[in-house]
Amino acid sequence: MKFLIVLSCLVLSAFAGEKYNAKYDNFDVETLVTNERLLKSYINCFLDKGRCTAEGSDFKKTLPEAVETVCGKCTEKQKVNIKKVIRAIQDKFPKYWEDLVQKNDPSGKHRDNFDKFIKS
Repeated sequence: MKFLIVLSCLVLSAFAGEKYNAKYDNFDVETLVTNERLLKSYINCFLDKGRCTAEGSDFKKTLPEAVETVCGKCTEKQKVNIKKVIRAIQDKFPKYWEDLVQKNDPSGKHRDNFDKFIKS
């Protein structure tokens, strides 16, 4: 479920109290979700199939916990950004979305809760 990436992409690696660090709250999500080449590059990073940017590496490190807690430590801005990125991946690259789900939540334990979060 860590595929959330993009989710996920938008989760942070450092913590500030009980929330993730707001360092990436102003990450340019609109450019990411409208540029298929860039989005695919981030997906490949999360799937260990390509190089990662500094931001991509940070997001990738935080994904496991973000998926498990359904973004419980995300700021409100991070939640909005993650939802945008995941929806873009689901719409534009459904096969990669399934690969991300399989990689990050192979048992499917967190999928229902995370799907509800994405749809909210």
